[in-house]
Amino acid sequence: MLDPSSLLIRLGGLARGTELQRCGVTRPELAKAVRNKTIDRVRPGVFASPALQPHLRRAALHGGSLTCGEALRLHGVWVLAEESAPHVWVGRRARVHEHAGCQCVSHYFRGSAGLGIAHVETALIHLHRCQGDEAFFASYESAWKLRLLTPAARLRIRTALPAYARWLVDIARPDPDSGLESLIRMRLHVLGILLESQVVVDGVGRVDFVIDGRLILEIDGKQNHEGAKERHKDLARDASASRRGFETLRFDYAQVIHDWPTVQAAIVAAIVRAHEHA
Repeated sequence: MLDPSSLLIRLGGLARGTELQRCGVTRPELAKAVRNKTIDRVRPGVFASPALQPHLRRAALHGGSLTCGEALRLHGVWVLAEESAPHVWVGRRARVHEHAGCQCVSHYFRGSAGLGIAHVETALIHLHRCQGDEAFFASYESAWKLRLLTPAARLRIRTALPAYARWLVDIARPDPDSGLESLIRMRLHVLGILLESQVVVDGVGRVDFVIDGRLILEIDGKQNHEGAKERHKDLARDASASRRGFETLRFDYAQVIHDWPTVQAAIVAAIVRAHEHA
């Protein structure tokens, strides 16, 4: 029989005492493990491994499961914005537990919240209600690319979204290179600008987007293209594209996230120039 600490690890680091007892752990054994600090009593009836992720611990202390952006991040999904406080799904009528220093954001969405981390499907639905279209779309495409969403799950998510937002699922793709690319494609779609994604251009290689067969868009993430060597490769690719009649616009994470009006204006102006010289 596993000791309480090993059993908790097997159960994901967090469990109710009743679940541990069903697995053969007695109350005296739980009390001894808490005294020896091999496990923690998060609140009455709920126990955790000392190594449990902090947001998961706070969610359990609050009385529910971690959801929205931080839950998706723990699942490996790309998330647009960091959340300073855990978003906790407590269910429609669940009791919220007061605790010291609580900054948790309570979500009273229907369903049984339980403990731990919300499923990807559930967290995506909550994310849309909490942070809106753009945050949802970028994370949805990321989750799909990671094969975390079955066809049935995608249909359930679409059904759960408000009618006005279901087009987001309809235009989503399973092959974005990053969340930034998802945002670019969604924002340009709203403007009526269609673009091809992940296009191989002869003599240049694979590029992020091509618009009207003449304009290349490249999106550099936080960690990409920071060194001199990578910068040289980018310049060489842009020069090669120019020789073949393409104009290249290149934007980084900060521009897309914090200065979108400038990015949008540059793209629209480049499209106008391309049409004038067609």
